[in-house]
Amino acid sequence: MSAPGSSIASVGTAAGAESDEAHLLRRVAAGDGPALAELYRLHGQVVFAQVLFVIGDRALAEEVLQDTMLAVWRQAGTFRGESRVATWMIAIARRQARDRLRRHRLEVVEDKGLVNRPSPDPGPDLVVLDRSDIADVAAAIQGLGRSHREVLGLALTAELTLAEVAEILEIPIGTVKSRLAAARAALCRTLDKEREHR
Repeated sequence: MSAPGSSIASVGTAAGAESDEAHLLRRVAAGDGPALAELYRLHGQVVFAQVLFVIGDRALAEEVLQDTMLAVWRQAGTFRGESRVATWMIAIARRQARDRLRRHRLEVVEDKGLVNRPSPDPGPDLVVLDRSDIADVAAAIQGLGRSHREVLGLALTAELTLAEVAEILEIPIGTVKSRLAAARAALCRTLDKEREHR
């Protein structure tokens, strides 16, 4: 059991960190290059991971990350504080990735290609994930369709809330839940097949 007031302290710390990041964005809007470098240090890795989930190609994802940081530089003054800075940056990255995919005319996975919606309750899929090597999981995720990779990346690796994922993807929370359940089920089927072939 946590000490009294510890959750309040952690909320205060998180609010303070977010306030610092919003201050960094204001500095970026004023043309402060080191502030942009600090934002990249804080969020670049997570933003890159999300782009890679969407794009599936490392070299192209690196280009999109550069485009994203340039967009952050140009749009910093538009940040209104209605979301976390990381969420705002990931939303920009997602738009950059979608634009890049359209330009390259890569195949886009439609929602109708998703498997039937499984129950959102925890089940055997979590057991499969727990027993799998992280490299196997990463490889299996890259083999999934873009919609599946995207929702897994946002919800699991970026540790965003379902509401934040819905905001970034511009879809209802219910759709996020069903996509996440379908993605987990597809991931576990892939991992099970790999395990059977060993």
